[in-house]
Amino acid sequence: MTSPDRGRRRFLRILGAMPGMLLLSGIPGGGDTAAMPQENLHVWRGVALGADAMIQLHHPDAAAAQDLIDRSLKEVARLERIFSLYDPDSALSRLNRDGSIDGPPLELVELLGRSVGFSEMTGGAFDVTVQPLWDLYAGHFSRPDADPAGPGRQAIAATLTRVGYGSIVLAAQEVRLARHGAAITLNGIAQGYLTDRVVDLLRRAGIGQTLVDMGEIRAMDGRPSGGPWIVGLEDPRAPGHVMRRIPLEDHAVSTSGGYGTTLDPAGRFNHIFDPATGATSSRYRSVSVVADSATTADALSTAFSLMPAEAIAPIARRLRLNVYLAMPDGSHETLNVA
Repeated sequence: MTSPDRGRRRFLRILGAMPGMLLLSGIPGGGDTAAMPQENLHVWRGVALGADAMIQLHHPDAAAAQDLIDRSLKEVARLERIFSLYDPDSALSRLNRDGSIDGPPLELVELLGRSVGFSEMTGGAFDVTVQPLWDLYAGHFSRPDADPAGPGRQAIAATLTRVGYGSIVLAAQEVRLARHGAAITLNGIAQGYLTDRVVDLLRRAGIGQTLVDMGEIRAMDGRPSGGPWIVGLEDPRAPGHVMRRIPLEDHAVSTSGGYGTTLDPAGRFNHIFDPATGATSSRYRSVSVVADSATTADALSTAFSLMPAEAIAPIARRLRLNVYLAMPDGSHETLNVA
């Protein structure tokens, strides 16, 4: 399970979708940006929950498009005030600080409920209570004399007593952490949730043929010029280069990779924590998940980073996911069921 970091690495590139970006010749659905109705293209770029963010909206009325973008950003700002770990007054920060929160925002209860559901689905691989492990590793490697082997076994074992999604107690009028010293990070799911909320807002306004990326990418329908959007998955061995191109239409995609945020100078430890052992992920170089919602893709790309392929496959079949695994030896495995 991943914990928060500023300036999240981007593992995905939207290809052949905007002026100046890489064109895909010979790729079905890749098209040509020259065929895009650029006069109806309205783009916002910024940051949401520490991740690069973008809305690429197609609308014939510039004023109406800007109003929709403004409404979307207000919704994102409202949700950030609930989920941010960097805002000491956010609902999540108050929950972590006090161990409970009365009258919690509905969105916090909803997202924590969904998080517990993903925890149960993945046998605990997804667990939003790994924040104490982040604090342990970050504190360890911030010291000038840090042992390059990482925190000691006793320190990890002591920290694991504060980790476990079973400590989350949810009720309409209260959210509580039953374990003393427990703390939550929503970094492995909140970006997907924000993306889905913006998509819901735009759908209610009758918008389609649009891309929303609030840290995770979701395509609303296909491209205005026809065919699916094309997304490039980054090559973990050559960051910044595309490993694979995938079509995306009315679905979302998320990639998790330990190499995106390493915690030590040697790059042996990363930001994806195993809530069972306290170790960091090493099974895959990266995991990409295509799902019907960005929330699902976000959570499961994180969880699958810690799970063997034989445990991933039944979940992928049940939820009709496409899963792309980049192995440590440079090979690739694909689970296509959607």
